[in-house]
Amino acid sequence: MGVEGKDKAKALEAGAVALSGQLGRTVARLRKAHNMSLSELSDHSGVAKSIISQIERNETNPTLATIWRLAQALDVAIDRILQASDDEPFIDKSNRGDTPILVSEDGKCRLAIIGWIKTVEWLQWYDFEAEAGGVLASEPHQHGSVECLSVLEGELVVEVAGITDTAKAGDTLRYRCDRPHVIRNMSDKPARATMVCILRAAVME
Repeated sequence: MGVEGKDKAKALEAGAVALSGQLGRTVARLRKAHNMSLSELSDHSGVAKSIISQIERNETNPTLATIWRLAQALDVAIDRILQASDDEPFIDKSNRGDTPILVSEDGKCRLAIIGWIKTVEWLQWYDFEAEAGGVLASEPHQHGSVECLSVLEGELVVEVAGITDTAKAGDTLRYRCDRPHVIRNMSDKPARATMVCILRAAVME
């Protein structure tokens, strides 16, 4: 199961949240670098102090006009406000409540999108959970795609084009996912795994 359609929309929304958080951190860092208080930045930019505070705490999504005013007051280009420096160290955190969850048709399998939104077009990874009897059936991804399923708890069966294999805790299955594929929990206990989907996989070209 790759991030496509409505699922991709959920992933992009998560990316928007992450970008908003980055924006807030950047504004706070630049403000402090200029030794400016919230009140001083408000006076220089014309943006209300309360709004700036909300931006820095990632509690609001500012308009482009607001971002432009802050950039002018901080004497930086607007793209510097929107994008952190490539060589700038960072720690990016996603809260459990902000993590998009995909659910299988039978309601027994859940995929938490834990991958980085910046890689969604070519690399996706998930925390996969399946209740007893759970089945996750996926349509083919683009040609050359490969999926890697590393079982952490329980036992899972993977079927691709009539070929099946079983993985227990500690095992990893790698398989072509550019054709219909199914993951099943055929045991009477829940199972959990990490799933990585590599799109446009050169190894299969």
